[in-house]
Amino acid sequence: MNEVVGRDDLLLLTLDTLRHDVAVELAAAGRLPNLTAHLSGGTWERRHAPGNFTYASHQAMFAGFLPTPAAPGPHPRLFAARFAGSETTADRTFVFDTPDLVSGLAAHGYRTVCIGGVGFFNKQGALGGVLPGLFQESHWEPEFGVASPTSFEAQVARAEKVVAELPAEQRLFLFLNASALHQPNWFHLPGATREAGDSRVTHAAALEYIDAHVGRLFGAMSSRRRCFAIVCSDHGTAYGDDGYTGHRLGHDSVWTVPYSHFFLEPTV
Repeated sequence: MNEVVGRDDLLLLTLDTLRHDVAVELAAAGRLPNLTAHLSGGTWERRHAPGNFTYASHQAMFAGFLPTPAAPGPHPRLFAARFAGSETTADRTFVFDTPDLVSGLAAHGYRTVCIGGVGFFNKQGALGGVLPGLFQESHWEPEFGVASPTSFEAQVARAEKVVAELPAEQRLFLFLNASALHQPNWFHLPGATREAGDSRVTHAAALEYIDAHVGRLFGAMSSRRRCFAIVCSDHGTAYGDDGYTGHRLGHDSVWTVPYSHFFLEPTV
């Protein structure tokens, strides 16, 4: 990562609330062509989330604690704050001296941009301004939020605008929190109704919706130079698993998440 940082643009795309099992099933069935084209072996990596709801997980990720491989470690990290005794900081780790990765990348000359999704990024109250406040530039509007059936399209359009307005020489760290999978997601399944509500099936339909538009995001991020992309879930969610519903709880459907990182080669 010490070679990547300063040379490439960076993308962190969190697919908020995405379950690992649903992501794996859809990839295996060929229902995520745009995402699986970039996954190693066409499959998601199984990892453990650093938190069981959006705020906690993103605070950890912005400190360098991305989802951890679901196998005995230690596992060297891509990014880490400098502190004595870290067992997961290796020679290949990008080490920053600021309190968080976002300001660490800014100190290395990156333009840091947040495109928010769920409520913790909406800047409509003090709490909703904490995570976006880490960035030099942040964007949120109702069209990006969980109640919008076209949220991801709107977010991608904003990302395209951000990229187009940057000077060619300016490195970019773009973070996008995709809200489409978060409840309510029933409207992504044709024929579903508000009364029937959300389910594992509508959750899957929301992921297919994201896949249909993610190519535009990848295209924008690789339009100027190579981009190092991290695509993962911040946590999963339960749909009646062992009697549990939702997240901010300790069930495997919440703690186990899909993860991948890869390079997007430049399109110019």
